[in-house]
Amino acid sequence: MGIIGLKELRQNMDSYISRVKRGNSFVVMKKSQVIFKIVPFDQEESWETVIDFTKLKKGGVDIQDLLARL
Repeated sequence: MGIIGLKELRQNMDSYISRVKRGNSFVVMKKSQVIFKIVPFDQEESWETVIDFTKLKKGGVDIQDLLARL
């Protein structure tokens, strides 16, 4: 796992994106403090469908209607 500065990441974003796609991970630091970690996306840990609103109503449910009911 590499350590990079936030400024370095911003200036070379495309390069780091390519490296993460190849499996590399990085810890991003700013002013000697850890800010976040960048790791490759694990396809096996993909999002779980909680509810499929298209099964409730063809075309889905209007977000405003959904929020009004919460």
